[in-house]
Amino acid sequence: MAKKSWIARNARKKETVEKYADLRLKLKKEKDYVGLSMLPRDASPTRLVNRCEITGRRRAFLRRFRLSRITFRELASAGMLPGVTKSSW
Repeated sequence: MAKKSWIARNARKKETVEKYADLRLKLKKEKDYVGLSMLPRDASPTRLVNRCEITGRRRAFLRRFRLSRITFRELASAGMLPGVTKSSW
């Protein structure tokens, strides 16, 4: 499980990205790169980290399910993910 502070920090970054999204788009259309550089660093969407919805783990993240590989495997084995079946051949 990720530290609560890391998860909270990512949530704060997400709010900042949403807050400045319209302004960033406007500045990019105007090609005002000086104005863009004056915005907070965390206003850039590339600063966000994909994290598992359950554990907060950021590595081995599966976008389609918004889970880490470990959590995905546990839930899939328990039959908690609809449409996911165990592969066999």
